[in-house]
Amino acid sequence: MKKIAIFGSTGSIGTSLLKIIKEDKKNFKIELLTTNKNYKKLIKQTKLFNVKNIVITDHISFLIASKLLKKTKVNVFDNFDSLNKIFDINKKIDYSMCAISGFHGLKPTLDIIKFTKTIAIANKESIICGWNLIKKDLKKYKTYFIPVDSEHFSIWSLLDNNKKNNFEKIYITASGGPFRKLSLKKFKNISIKDALKHPNWSMGKKITIDSATMMNKVFEIIEAKKIFNLDYDQLEILIHPKSYLHAIVKFNNGLSKLLVHDTNMIIPIFNSIYFNTDKKLKSKNIDVNALNNLNLKKIDNIRFPVIKILNNLSKKDSLFETVIVSANDKLVKLFLDNKIKFIDISNILLKICSITEFNKFRSIKPKNIDEISNLADYVSLKIDTMSV
Repeated sequence: MKKIAIFGSTGSIGTSLLKIIKEDKKNFKIELLTTNKNYKKLIKQTKLFNVKNIVITDHISFLIASKLLKKTKVNVFDNFDSLNKIFDINKKIDYSMCAISGFHGLKPTLDIIKFTKTIAIANKESIICGWNLIKKDLKKYKTYFIPVDSEHFSIWSLLDNNKKNNFEKIYITASGGPFRKLSLKKFKNISIKDALKHPNWSMGKKITIDSATMMNKVFEIIEAKKIFNLDYDQLEILIHPKSYLHAIVKFNNGLSKLLVHDTNMIIPIFNSIYFNTDKKLKSKNIDVNALNNLNLKKIDNIRFPVIKILNNLSKKDSLFETVIVSANDKLVKLFLDNKIKFIDISNILLKICSITEFNKFRSIKPKNIDEISNLADYVSLKIDTMSV
């Protein structure tokens, strides 16, 4: 029986993982579930899977849940420092899924590494801003890492779990979002409602806006660069409207391999938890029509100007990635609050790349999680004072 922990169990990734486990409950024992505010859903999950330990980070939600579970045997904690009370470093659990969104996902990711044999990470911010810290602990505690984002899981699979460094170039795909064909003259009038209409994926508001600006692909390129130890010129984005093809790897022996699957995150999640087993997943037949109409195109930097940010990034891990992530978070929030226009997101991000105050962080390597968190807060506050 595999012992597992799920960080962010009430979100889309966590919910999908629990749906998989529900079909195979006899082979899993869930040691920990966590949420921020969604205590009602967490309590339902706790009862369904007979979980003894939960973490609820929002204080009010923690107090309510603690009262509701007072007469049960469930241990309710309000922070991730409690992991030392739940797990034993000498008796590692088998698998942990880290699916807490935003900067809040970095601390639990770092905290759980020493307690788990395998860690699956679905949190972009953790990898983009704290990869050097994660990589150090993965090596120190001999923990196996699996990326869960569909593009990175596809690359990881094509590279035979990154066992050999025998490739030349990697291509990741982007649907082009809702504005792939929109007239450039209409970009200044894009509404929140229009930006939230992703053609292929059903996602949260923030990541849907990132997909519309193409910032999501900027982040994925940064992730791939770090995870697979690449140079930026070894990575390229291709527009693929159907989102059926997720990655192409060109090897140095003349061969190229591509990976396709339906637009369903169940597939990479399933394969991460059943890695190295012969467990079968019921799935659709190959979509021949999609293969016959891949319609791959190079990305248009005029339509999606945030792609230019990739030309401003350091070859080495730096705090500048935190600047970009935090700035984008803030700008997306301002757009969703109807305080800036859609085109302002890209324009201000590019402006930030040329500001000396922010550029100094290109040469500073993250030393710890506090440094990353403090910088993220500083950038967010700084944007409030900028003329937008």
